[in-house]
Amino acid sequence: MNRRTGHTDWCGRDHRCNLNEHRSPEIVVDIPGRARAVLVRVRTTAGRDHAEIRIRVALAPTEPAARRQLVGLLGDLRNAVTRAAIAARPRPRRAA
Repeated sequence: MNRRTGHTDWCGRDHRCNLNEHRSPEIVVDIPGRARAVLVRVRTTAGRDHAEIRIRVALAPTEPAARRQLVGLLGDLRNAVTRAAIAARPRPRRAA
């Protein structure tokens, strides 16, 4: 946190900072006509950092295929969230 400005180094320092949160500029992954993902880093008023992610994926026109896509997407999201949670856990110290 920069003591002079009150913002983090990654903060957007504009209208994105609202309700005393710090929000980074959006990082966008866009596959035109197929999918779009937007990631924003957020620091809450309590000082906790989070990743806020919005994903939009074009679904197949038929219901069975769309449901298969959704099942796969949910599984992939579960894996991504689990990997992120495991990476954030402190590792036990090794005995000397």
